[in-house]
Amino acid sequence: MASKKYGKKSQDKVEKAMHERKRGTLRSGSSGKKVTSRKQAIAIGLSEARREGGKVPSKKKSSSKKTTKKRSSSKKTSSKKSSSKKSSKKSSKKR
Repeated sequence: MASKKYGKKSQDKVEKAMHERKRGTLRSGSSGKKVTSRKQAIAIGLSEARREGGKVPSKKKSSSKKTTKKRSSSKKTSSKKSSSKKSSKKSSKKR
């Protein structure tokens, strides 16, 4: 038999957050703005359960952001290499 992904405590926390969102009393942490998004309400409930030690799977890491950073950095380094070659040619001509 497969084990459940989420424990009872995390289910209760998400349910409570969803009810608060429906009533319009759910607020986000740092800014204190009213939460209207269903996904944000679920995220708040899961993070509360995680804080209290409930059974919640770990957060997923987004791999798309990492690959774009690698691509942009490789482009930057190639442009730096070409500029350094130009400067070295100029200095060798002077000598």
